[in-house]
Amino acid sequence: MIDISTIVKSINKEADEVVELSLSTFESKLGDYPVLEKSPITLHIANQENKRLLIQGSVDVKLAIPCGRCLEEVPTPIHFEIDKELTITDEGIVDEEMEETDYLIGFELDVDKLVYAEILVNWPMRVLCKDDCKGICKVCGMNLNKGACSCERTELDPRMAAIQDIFNKFKEV
Repeated sequence: MIDISTIVKSINKEADEVVELSLSTFESKLGDYPVLEKSPITLHIANQENKRLLIQGSVDVKLAIPCGRCLEEVPTPIHFEIDKELTITDEGIVDEEMEETDYLIGFELDVDKLVYAEILVNWPMRVLCKDDCKGICKVCGMNLNKGACSCERTELDPRMAAIQDIFNKFKEV
């Protein structure tokens, strides 16, 4: 938590704060992802004419995210820039882009919650361990990158399933 009351109450005051993230896991509805690496964040906080509060900084974290095909954990670097422009009003500080500012409690800035929200926005669409990942077997669940399994690989059109059943009956006789 950073106390920003002196910056908010002083016209044109600026400050740089170096903050260590305390996030050890990134918890979301999709699952819990361990934070493998995180670097200290230098935040630049500026009061502009007692009208706007700028919060700027650069964030680098590395999360363990499962591969979209084989489910092996992939160390995934996530880099983003924080560039928030908040409005200073008589009632307090307002983020006009968001309905709620859960990262601001009075004049306390919760950097972990701010970074959490930004990670959600910058989450990668798909993570692969390698471009030619073979995935897992749909029958036995074996990682096909580590070797082949003995499952039958022929995938038939579901509309032809009745004909496949007829062929299977003739094999039994």
